[in-house]
Amino acid sequence: MGIHININPVLFTFGGLEVRWYGVMMALGVAILILWAFNQVRRGAKLTYDNLLGAALVGIPSGIIFSRLLHVIDLWSYYSQNPGQIIGGEGLTIYGAILGAALGVWIYSRFNKLNFSYLADVITPGIILAQMLGRVGCLINGCCYGTAIYNLPFAVIYEMPNSFGPLGIPTQPTVAYEILFLAALFAVIMIFRSKFKPAGVQFLFYLGMYSVWRIGIGVLRAGLTNFIDWHVVGIHIALEQAQFIGIITAIISFSLIAYRVRKAKSASPVVEPPPATEIESESKHG
Repeated sequence: MGIHININPVLFTFGGLEVRWYGVMMALGVAILILWAFNQVRRGAKLTYDNLLGAALVGIPSGIIFSRLLHVIDLWSYYSQNPGQIIGGEGLTIYGAILGAALGVWIYSRFNKLNFSYLADVITPGIILAQMLGRVGCLINGCCYGTAIYNLPFAVIYEMPNSFGPLGIPTQPTVAYEILFLAALFAVIMIFRSKFKPAGVQFLFYLGMYSVWRIGIGVLRAGLTNFIDWHVVGIHIALEQAQFIGIITAIISFSLIAYRVRKAKSASPVVEPPPATEIESESKHG
């Protein structure tokens, strides 16, 4: 019973370097995102290829750096004892990549008079597609695995020795859940894309919904090490790093949506009806 993952997470080795499926899928995800953005320009988006190229040259490295930073912070108990391994690319977080890339592109937009909100909306569906590909890599890699569960017919069971998942133990398919969630989020955004106004609301909606998802799915995740402990009214609450960041990101995202929508409505011109005397005059001569 269960879904057995017997794909070797290491695609090939080159000298002493391991090339894992996770890295390959992450690279494909970046390529899909760039192709999506270029296709949107071809279809009439008010951006230039130079805008996208500049944003990519800043967003990709900033996403990688921030992604690595969150991973190192999450496993600081290990990296504090092994500082020589802090610089590396084996441990990356998708959440960190999203936030880091967004921050980098936002800073880039401030110096190049680029409308960040509009750009973010244009590429939001591409970001989701890139995430889905990255999560396929996670599924093969065995990282982000769920808690053990023995009565679930579609539990995931890892069988390869170099997988990061627990070997031979049925686990919650948390990565598969996320792929399905992202597919549903992609469909919702594409169906109601014209309804997300003003600029920036679409991206904020995606970021907020994904943050809520990360808060919830953390309950089913296993192998987590870095928790933030809170004591609220005598209740002990332990949140992992992604859940804590998710709470902050969700609050900021939905607050900004409310602010932007309210601001747009207040800025809209109000068309006042003509005075009653004019209406009566028109009805008499009509």
